[in-house]
Amino acid sequence: MRIVFAGTPEPAVPSLARLLASSRHEVVAVITRPDAIAGRGRKVTRSPVGLLADEHGIEVLTPARASDPEFLARLTELAPDCAPVVAYGALLPRPVLDVPKHGWVNLHFSLLPAWRGAAPVQASIAAGDDMTGASAFLLEEGLDTGPVFGVMTERIRPEDTAGELLGRLAESGAVLLDSVLDGIEDGTLRPIPQPEEGVSHAPKVTVESARIRWDGPALAVDRQIRAVTPAPGAWTQVGELRLKVGPVTPVEAALLDESLEPGQFLVRKDGCYVGTATTAVRLSQVQPQGKKAMAAADWARGARLDPEVRAQ
Repeated sequence: MRIVFAGTPEPAVPSLARLLASSRHEVVAVITRPDAIAGRGRKVTRSPVGLLADEHGIEVLTPARASDPEFLARLTELAPDCAPVVAYGALLPRPVLDVPKHGWVNLHFSLLPAWRGAAPVQASIAAGDDMTGASAFLLEEGLDTGPVFGVMTERIRPEDTAGELLGRLAESGAVLLDSVLDGIEDGTLRPIPQPEEGVSHAPKVTVESARIRWDGPALAVDRQIRAVTPAPGAWTQVGELRLKVGPVTPVEAALLDESLEPGQFLVRKDGCYVGTATTAVRLSQVQPQGKKAMAAADWARGARLDPEVRAQ
């Protein structure tokens, strides 16, 4: 089939790479978000998907809005049979959805109808799910509501961060998407409507929502931090200092000589601990604002924390 691929960030790259290597499908163009300013150098940077398309000499479309008439006209000229989508990052209006003969097939990193929305991987970790996966579904105007062509499952490991889990899902999801496109071309696949039960939503993770809630139980604190690692990164306020916090380890109460209040620090030779609503957690790595990441215990000893200071 003639393919127009839409995607933007790194998790979309494995799917595009697999389709570029396919002997059955021809990628005639790529749609990605416009180049953006990124990094410490504040340089205008191409998206990861755009960079891969450039390497293969594929036409790259970067509409500011998917409703732009020029974009719709060029998409119509390309006449794609199908348009796979992986984390493109913008809503597609009905005239655009109607262009490909077989529609737009979206690879979403959850087992729909669970975790519809922008951050399904982060939501599944924060909720303490044991299992997640990816779904390839027919894109509609609703938010991740279309009928599903196929799914794959993936176990969430106890220490998974969002970055680690998303990396695995991106690779296995690329295989799913490729096989679904084969089935669509062969006429052997028909999408099945999503059930009405089991719907949950995963809104975009913001910097404010990544602020650690130390008044929750230790397991919830652990999940919250892993769910926003590496981006945007969990953080807390310690006095006037903003501190980025890496994954933590919940600690059995019997291993500490004293109980800690939520946000209270305890620095020992074997590490740096912070209290929660239940047991304490052991910090691994922290990054003070404007500095490099370092071992939490080293930071705490150097900071000489006032015993009354609490992480908030």
